[in-house]
Amino acid sequence: MMTPGQRETVLILPFPMFGSHLSIAGSMVNALTEGERLGLDCVQVFTKNQQQWACSPLDPGVVRDWHAKAKELGWDTGGPDGRGGIVAHGSYLINLASMNEELWRKSVDSMILELERAETLGVAYFVHHPGSHVGGALSDGLRRIVRAYTEILKRTAGYRVTPCLEGTVGSGCTIGGPFEHLADVRAGILDAGGDAARVGFCLDTCHLHAFGHDVSSPAAARATLERFDAACGMANLKVLHVNDSKGELGSKLDRHAHIGEGWIGRAAGPGAFTAAGLAKGGFAAFVNHPALAGLPKILETPKPEKATGAAWDTINLRRLCSLMTKGK
Repeated sequence: MMTPGQRETVLILPFPMFGSHLSIAGSMVNALTEGERLGLDCVQVFTKNQQQWACSPLDPGVVRDWHAKAKELGWDTGGPDGRGGIVAHGSYLINLASMNEELWRKSVDSMILELERAETLGVAYFVHHPGSHVGGALSDGLRRIVRAYTEILKRTAGYRVTPCLEGTVGSGCTIGGPFEHLADVRAGILDAGGDAARVGFCLDTCHLHAFGHDVSSPAAARATLERFDAACGMANLKVLHVNDSKGELGSKLDRHAHIGEGWIGRAAGPGAFTAAGLAKGGFAAFVNHPALAGLPKILETPKPEKATGAAWDTINLRRLCSLMTKGK
């Protein structure tokens, strides 16, 4: 633990677009300030309370401060589309695949509200889970998402923020485990007249492995990325969530672990971190893949009390940076 008055050791990153999901408590700009303190070059945030439908309008002063800080940090440029790598994550309440018309309508309106907030803040990417088709067939759920997107894209015409469908662990009726789910939704959106440039994807390493896409070694991870490219197109991947997995391959367990302490980054399975285990794990393929070089890579790992001398985000990022050029 740090002693009073001791400052966090800033991590100078040798690779662009590493970040973390950070809190907006107190003011949204606090996430940018904390990201700067940790030595990051992008962040992910919620633009509102993720467990509530309603929210107060963004304060103009907060918006002004946010833009000023993002510009000061240079986080409003670069990234895969030149708009920086700041990411917003959608509310967990949103279910665009819902068979319940009232919930579906609230989900569509809520996502439009959150896209408006992201656009106001100049956020480049808005990540959200596709949804669950409880009470209907998979095909019904896919059609509901396409119908939702058709309306969402029309009502947000001209926005620069890119909505990104996130791959999931695929438990129960959740859509997004197989790459084909993501591909079918995007194809349906485009067939309905949606703008191809406004529909992207987000992959989560924990979700990949827990669903059954093996990423536990560099070779396995590269093969999984090749299959994603064939199904969805690597050019459509805009955001990467970098998390180790407490669940083993195909477990459908969405529980994130610190880098090198789960089934992806530790060759022998979950347990204490070892550099040798991390080197044999799958993360080397992600941090060295040329197609992922400019993508925001966001940590969503646990944030308990700080370990001795450094924040957990700093520790996890150092572990990822140690893999640069390894496992190619």
